[in-house]
Amino acid sequence: MSLRILLVDDDIQGLATTKKILEHAGFAVGTAEDGQVAIERVRKEEFDLVISDVRMPRMTGLEFLSALRHSGKSIPVVLMTAYGRVEDAVFAMKLGAVDFLTKPFKRAALLDAVESATKRARAKSAASASPSAPGGEKPKGSARIAGRSLQAERLRAWVDQVGATTATVLVQGESGTGKEQVARALHETSARRSGPFLAINCAALPENLLESELFGYERGAFTGANAAKPGLFEAASGGTLFLDEIGDLALPLQAKLLRVLQESEVRRIGSATAKKIDVRVISATHQPLKALVAESRFRQDLLFRLEVVAVDLPPLRARLDDLPDFASLFVAEAAARHEKAVFAVSPEAFEVLARYAWPGNVRELQNAIERAVIFAKSGVLQASDLPPHVLELAGKGLGLAESPHTISIPVGTPLREVEEMLIKKTLELTQGDKNLTAKLLGINSRTIYRKLKEDGSEESAEP
Repeated sequence: MSLRILLVDDDIQGLATTKKILEHAGFAVGTAEDGQVAIERVRKEEFDLVISDVRMPRMTGLEFLSALRHSGKSIPVVLMTAYGRVEDAVFAMKLGAVDFLTKPFKRAALLDAVESATKRARAKSAASASPSAPGGEKPKGSARIAGRSLQAERLRAWVDQVGATTATVLVQGESGTGKEQVARALHETSARRSGPFLAINCAALPENLLESELFGYERGAFTGANAAKPGLFEAASGGTLFLDEIGDLALPLQAKLLRVLQESEVRRIGSATAKKIDVRVISATHQPLKALVAESRFRQDLLFRLEVVAVDLPPLRARLDDLPDFASLFVAEAAARHEKAVFAVSPEAFEVLARYAWPGNVRELQNAIERAVIFAKSGVLQASDLPPHVLELAGKGLGLAESPHTISIPVGTPLREVEEMLIKKTLELTQGDKNLTAKLLGINSRTIYRKLKEDGSEESAEP
């Protein structure tokens, strides 16, 4: 059976010429005169390769490539253009193009590109079909880790290796970097994947409520305990318990958690007997736990138990090569959730996204993309659809208005002062809205109140 190629070009004469060359070489060729028609054909028909022009009306080749990446089809793409801009070629490769041809090209160059692309596709298909997991499928867990950078590849390999063990894991990184995603990936890769995955944010509840949630209680243990209730450790038995923001755990609860990890048993509040449990604990924090140990705010023996294996997740600003993957994924998810016909992200929008610092990391990017999809006026997300604060703060170097809210931070400024500066400047930007400030910075609103209280900006940490 001959290879099926979809040829996409708005130049009718060029389309016919290239089609004739490919058919003469023995390929079955379908055609489309713009990216939107091509997307529809890909959804309805099977193709082994797409060759697309870059400059086209309605949807450019780069926008088509972005839309194709999350259409459910894994098809290699060769892009061609008469302009030959280096920026386009680099951007195309980041989006997943396997080759880039500059018009006019010779017959031999075209056929070499087709042969090279199909060889890569076959090699990739063979690798994905290798017995890396039962049934010839890759572990579900590593598929959660988006991105094509070396950092993303290493993280997926790490998940596959560590997930197969029973070791406790500590995931470290700034807020919004995807720590819970990594925890879920580890669970789904493990032998516990059929068991429960339960998560709790240790910073979200007062100490007494967190204790009852984690360890459970017996009837009559305290006022209002009208019936016995198992805690999360019991409920997660046979599976995984994810303890987010473990650095906010109070010292008395740290001692109880240490005993659970040492003895593999839990005692409900108000009970004299302990119950055996079988739980894998994965914890996460954005705080430097070793520094908290030095300040006597975190138990060193507990840290030893939690970080049998540890991983540091880089912030989004340090892995911008993965931004196109994240953005395209979030566009597809938001478009489906809100039933919007948005297929792709324009190069101009990508440029804005790449110039923004993303203090809230992947979570902030996801929120920004969702908002942009909601307000998008066409099938391609434009820079003008992005949130105003992203446009403003990314404006330098793009001909947009430079932000009056940028911060100059001298090298060597203590981290505590940097945090205070960021919070205060963001509060100015949001006109004192603490919840919005917390969302933009990718932190818990309780942290905002606590930081303001420590700084003396407010007399009370919470309303």
